[in-house]
Amino acid sequence: MFSLTRENIKIAFGSIKSQLLRTILTVLIIAIGIMALVGILSCVSALQNSISGSFSSMGANTFNFQRYEFSNQRQSSRERQKINPVINYRNVKDFEDNYDYPFTKVAVSFTGTRAAEVKYDNKKTDPEVQIIGSNEYFIENSGLEIDNGRSLNVFDVENSNAVCVIGSDLQKALFPDVNPIDKTISIRGSKFKVVGVLKEKGSTFGNNQDLRVIMPIQKARSIFTNPNINYTLSVKVDKNDMLENAQEEAILTFRNIRGLNPIEDNDFGIERSDDLINRVAENTSTLYIAAWIISIITIFGSTIALMNIMLVSVSERTREIGVRKALGAKRRTIAFQFFMETIIIGQLGGILGILLGIAIGWSVSKGFELDFSTPWVAMIWATSIAFIVAVISGLYPATKAARLDPIESLRYE
Repeated sequence: MFSLTRENIKIAFGSIKSQLLRTILTVLIIAIGIMALVGILSCVSALQNSISGSFSSMGANTFNFQRYEFSNQRQSSRERQKINPVINYRNVKDFEDNYDYPFTKVAVSFTGTRAAEVKYDNKKTDPEVQIIGSNEYFIENSGLEIDNGRSLNVFDVENSNAVCVIGSDLQKALFPDVNPIDKTISIRGSKFKVVGVLKEKGSTFGNNQDLRVIMPIQKARSIFTNPNINYTLSVKVDKNDMLENAQEEAILTFRNIRGLNPIEDNDFGIERSDDLINRVAENTSTLYIAAWIISIITIFGSTIALMNIMLVSVSERTREIGVRKALGAKRRTIAFQFFMETIIIGQLGGILGILLGIAIGWSVSKGFELDFSTPWVAMIWATSIAFIVAVISGLYPATKAARLDPIESLRYE
């Protein structure tokens, strides 16, 4: 049985080589359908990875107070757009003083600028560094990690120490060959000692998360004195089962701080990282559906093409089938030969489609600075689909070849 299978596979490869141009065109047709599936799913997966990675910077079991919700609902042209007041320093200080839910940490922060120039000795960066003023919980609540040195602590914040934690890209720019810890950098004429370096986070849609400086909030307020600074509150709950209650208590506390009565809507936004990720997943599901529709249409066409080429192959090799039957070949042997030939062509198209799809996904990810990951699920689906296409396409031609009358086949010209 094994030797017969090996012989049929050998005959199948010989037939494929004898009709090389036709085989190549068929393989390309199958590959285009598989490429569409793998390529689009790779791009969607990379998009999800990047957005999820960006939102996960909020940290686990964390919710944020901000000026607006992540996505405002569209209002009709007759309705007046509601403008929420900024979350000012008095709001965040009152929240810190009044919110005492157990097992929680409250981080307060604001962005002083996204276009600062940072200097060290005779080196300086382009004016594109983000400066963040925060308390001691910001780094932990944001899901950031320290790669070298230490984080800001309560003594730094309470004493407004001139210390800072820098991003990895800032270290590469200013301290390529030296340890940045305890070195002094200059921002808008103020000196800061570097006490820590963050682990690399990468870029999301062109926003470099590694080119920033985090300093004690009061020190940042003394440099950036804009009266309309908008602050952010981030609350981390150490116990997952207490997250919902902690959030409800926080909303009630902040509504009281804002002076809202029970019938008024919130004039602030609150977001949780898992809510945002779920929302992104819902939006990208449309792209998944589009990928499947495009690939199914193309694969349906490739199924018809592969079936046609196998029917033509049966017609061209009718005399050969007659000779094989005259020499004692059984129906299942003839059917298996053509069936194996179809499987081989289908898998060649699947492999080529997977490679092209991955190449497209990788190129798009690099072009848009997305987090590409190998689409194993899409590859498994593609391999399965290529096999199913081959089975469907080869079933009828193989059956037709097996049922040919040997005498009529030998007289076929």
